[in-house]
Amino acid sequence: MTMLLLVLILSSFLGIELIRRIPSQLHTPLMSGSNAISGITLVGAILATSVEGEWAKAIAVIAIFAATVNVVGGYVVTDRMLRMFAGKPASRRDGDRP
Repeated sequence: MTMLLLVLILSSFLGIELIRRIPSQLHTPLMSGSNAISGITLVGAILATSVEGEWAKAIAVIAIFAATVNVVGGYVVTDRMLRMFAGKPASRRDGDRP
């Protein structure tokens, strides 16, 4: 149990330091990578609901909710970014036919 807690603390520290050092221009492209990881987490959390024990099932349900929010949020951010790069539609002139 203490080993798992140590892994959690070290991975949290490493994740914070890694995100802090990434330039802001790269945050959105990296979102698609984190979407893939969250998708894997979602599958693992769904599988974890079959584990015996009420605490394990409760934590699995929380993990399912958190991973789902992360995946949906990632797709929303990616869609917004793609709409920014799509540009504005060309305006029609008065003489142009529809």
